[in-house]
Order: sequence, then C-alpha cells, then structure tokens
Amino acid sequence: MEYYKGFFIDEPVGNNVFSYEERKIKSIYVPPLKEGNLNDVKLSNNIAFCEVDNGKEISAKGLEYFIEYKFNEKDVYIFDNHNHAFYFWAKSLKCNRFKKGIKLIHIDQHKDMREPDNYISNIDNLEEVFKYTNYNLNVGNFIKPALNLGMFSKVIIIDSSHAFSLEIDGEFVLDIDLDIFSRDMDYISYDIKMNKIKDLIDKASLVTIATSPFFINQEYAISVLKEIFS
Repeated sequence: MEYYKGFFIDEPVGNNVFSYEERKIKSIYVPPLKEGNLNDVKLSNNIAFCEVDNGKEISAKGLEYFIEYKFNEKDVYIFDNHNHAFYFWAKSLKCNRFKKGIKLIHIDQHKDMREPDNYISNIDNLEEVFKYTNYNLNVGNFIKPALNLGMFSKVIIIDSSHAFSLEIDGEFVLDIDLDIFSRDMDYISYDIKMNKIKDLIDKASLVTIATSPFFINQEYAISVLKEIFS
C-alpha cells in the first residue's frame, strides 16, 4: 500500500513546526507519489515549507508529485523536503533494494544530523514509518534515526571541496540535496559537483534526491536535476 496520496499538515509538527506561532500561513502540503520520469518533476501551487527568517515570513512551493523513477534499472526517489528520504529508505530496505548496514553518502549544503524528539523502534510497519517521517521528523533530523535503526553503518557527508575529492568504495545509498548547487555553495565548482554526483549515481544501490524548496530556487533545482540524469 502506498501512503503518499497528497495531504496537508495543519498542526505544528514535522516540517510545519518552524516559526509556526509567528506565521500567517499555518499549513504545508505533502504531494502524492507516482511512478514517472523527469518530465513529471514539476512545481506545485501549494506551499511545502514556510518559516520566519529575520522577521520576514518566507513560503516556498514544493513539488506537484513525488516521483519514483527508474534510471538504468535503479530506483530513484525525487521529493521536496528532505526528511521524506527516511520513508523511502525504509520502504526500499523492506523491498530488498539495498542491504541493511551499508553506507549512506549524504551530499548536502547541510549536515541534517540534529537529534529528533523521539526515535522509532523499528521499520517493519510502513504506515508507522510514514507517520513518523511526516509528523515527527523534519528537514534537519532524519539521518540519526536511520543510523539508530542500523539502516546504515555510517554516514559520509559531502559538503565541502575536500569531501568531493573522497574516493567512495563498497556498497552505499546515495542521498542528494540539490541545495548543494545553491549560491552559498558556488565556491565548489559546478562541474566538480555534477561529475561526482553522476559517478556516484552509477555506483549507488539506491538514490534519494530532495529539491529543498526553502533552500534553493526550485526552477533552478529542477534544471540541475535534469542535467544530472542527462
């Protein structure tokens, strides 16, 4: 059963918790998942993330659909807010798409290693994983629960010039946040980032990709996404 069918989060939970009391916009949207290709990755008219920054309320539109995409017989999941990766890791592990305990390669402007308020005890029940992903986790704290459950033995974070030069061996899941291409990360060559990501995709057991609406212009993020798979 697929749990991503499109819904709003109205309470101050998950990604809707940020600056909730200060905001005029009190609701964010989580889109449905569908099988598709890169042409199906489109912007929605719904707000996926909202926060008050320096006294200004900033709202960001997310994707129309989350996409399950086959690339060279490999599963690729494309979504907007990054915490959804947790659900797709659990779903993929349950479907034997990767071996439990392999490495996680996390390419991101941010480390996303904050502590969640609570930890889920197992991932056997995908409905519970779905609820935990959407109502407990947020864009900054979804990796530690995966490590705590033993989904991955370790995480290698690629967020610097030095990290992009690392040689990665063995089996791994590749997790990409497209905000690595944001202006704040322009000190790392675009070509270095693009070439490394393409190389790692070829070697990965599974690929998860976040477009991160609050942290990078989404039209630009989608154009970069399409180049990654060109």
